[in-house]
Order: sequence, then C-alpha cells, then structure tokens
Amino acid sequence: MYPSLETKAKRYDELEQMLQDPAISSDPAKFLPLQREQGGLIKVARAMRRYHALMDDIASARTLLEEEKDHQAREYAKTELDQLLGEQKTVEAELEDLASAGDSATRGSLIMEIRAGTGGDEAALFAGELFDMYKRFADRRGWKYEVLDLSTTELGGLKEVVFSVTGDGAFQQLQFESGGHRVQRVPETEAQGRIHTSAATVAVLPEVTEVEVDIRNEDLQIDTMRAGGPGGQKVNKTESAIRITHLPTGIVVKCQDEKSQHKNKAKALRQLRSRIFEHKQQQVDQERSEHRRSLIGGGGRNERIRTYNFPQGRVTDHRIGLTLHKIDQFMQGEIDELVGALVEFDRQERLNGGGGAK
Repeated sequence: MYPSLETKAKRYDELEQMLQDPAISSDPAKFLPLQREQGGLIKVARAMRRYHALMDDIASARTLLEEEKDHQAREYAKTELDQLLGEQKTVEAELEDLASAGDSATRGSLIMEIRAGTGGDEAALFAGELFDMYKRFADRRGWKYEVLDLSTTELGGLKEVVFSVTGDGAFQQLQFESGGHRVQRVPETEAQGRIHTSAATVAVLPEVTEVEVDIRNEDLQIDTMRAGGPGGQKVNKTESAIRITHLPTGIVVKCQDEKSQHKNKAKALRQLRSRIFEHKQQQVDQERSEHRRSLIGGGGRNERIRTYNFPQGRVTDHRIGLTLHKIDQFMQGEIDELVGALVEFDRQERLNGGGGAK
C-alpha cells in the first residue's frame, strides 16, 4: 500500500544489520555516514512496524469475530475491532503525511550555509546571530550540529559558516530556511540612530550518502593551503586547509576548521556531495513546469524570504505572510511556530496537488 515507505523501512533494517558488523562499527568513516542515514529513516521504520502490527491485530480480531459462537466473546471482539480500525485511520494518516513529504521526511541530517550579504560588518554580525539562533533551535530539539567551515570578521561577525545538523526530522523542519534574510535595526556604531538594512543568505542542503552521490577521484582537483583567520589568527604552520574543485560541475568547497588535513578533506567531501546533489536537483526542477513551485518558493539564495525588524520587534516571513511580534524569543531559537507553519503550508500544498515546496 505504501511502496516507497516499505522500501525505506527495508533499508532501515539493512542498516541496522550493517551497523552491528564489527568491521563497520569499529571504523568511524564507515559507521557515521550509515548511522546518519539510519537516523533519517527511523520515523518511517517505526510507523511501518506499527502499521504492520496493527494490520495483523485487525486480521486476528476479524477471524475471532467470524469464528466465535459465544455472544459475549463476539461483543468483546467487535469492540476490539472497532478500536483497532480507529487506530488504523490514525496510522494511515501519518503514513500519508510521510509519503507525501517524500525524502524530506526521512532526511536525518542537513548541511546549512550562512553567508553575510550586503551591509558590511552589520551583515556579518547578523549572520553570526542567525548561526546562534539555529544552534539554539537544534539544542532545543535535541539535535547535534558540527561546524564544517567557519570564517569570522575582526568584530566577531561571520563572513560565512557551514555546519551540519543531525537529528530526527531535522531536514524536514529546516528545509524552508533557504533564501535571503533581511535585518532592519540601528547598529551600535550608528551615532544618529538611523535604521540600517543589511542581509545574510542561508542555504539548506540535504546531507546525502556516498550511495546517492558517487564522487570519482579523477573528477576532483584538491588544493592544500595554510588555514588563516582575521588579523592573522588561527594561522597554521602546516598546510591543513583543503579546497576541492569538482571539475564536471565547477563546484568549489573548502574546509579549514580542523588542524588535520585528513579531517578537513572528509568534511569538505560531505559539503561537496550535498552541493552536487543540489546542483542535480536544480537541473531537474528547471525541466519541470513552474506551477509545481508553491508560494514557499524554491529556496533560492537570492530570494528574500524573511525580514527581522528589531525596532518594531517583529519577524515577517514574506512567503506565507506570517508576522510574529516576538523577535527577542525568535533570536533565542524559539522559531518553532514559524517553522511549523511553513511545514504545514507545504503539507497542505502537497495534499491539494500543488506539489509543495521544493
């Protein structure tokens, strides 16, 4: 009845067996990617197991009702069957949601990129605040995050940061954060109290496995360099920083967060797989008709999606027209209401045949 979900549940079982293999569990390079993949499938696996167990119970209750001659026992079986059929509707509604959400529901991890846009130092400070906001949200959800690359400014802002978030439903919840985030406020350095507008861009990419994106060594140009920071900070004497160019697509990623060249390369390859996957998805989307894209949009980095107006204490998401007058709580990671509204909007679009957001 749910072939796509059955396939994912079967994959979960396969991963469960693989992760018990000592040759894999003792090798972090093999174990961690498989563990991340399994984490994304756990919601589907649990739902399908519950569904199959429920259908078995329904079949047993029906058999008992048909074969039982005792009136009291038949009444008991009928009551139990009615209760089970009620549960079936609830479980099937959950499965419909999982099936309509597609891969977004089973992505246990994502890679987020935040970059300062127009506005100089103020934009960099805002980018840093967005990073803190998403970290706090991840903490509240019990998700884990890991910095893959970081570039700071002398005033403590961020030129850019690339980090992963791993946890149940992480990609499904955060996928609509991609786009331009605009801030309006009076900078601390503004003597005349004038409101300035600056911006940062966010990109949310699903973290993909080696199975989904196979990268050939001959397609890579790998350059090593010394890691550096603002004002000469964090400068390594060894060339531990890595820049990888994927020759077929021209995509470039870099990582200098770790002191180990090997670890930086591994992190850079994680970024590269997600960027290649995004590149392929964009090519597919360009071949599809425009009506498939909902009001939530395609998550383009140049698409302005949200305004943070500090003087008025409000946050407005322009795609669904939702304004929240609690900017202080929002910046502390309490973004659940807006995130939930975006996910629900997308769900309704899918159920209505609009295709939902990309």
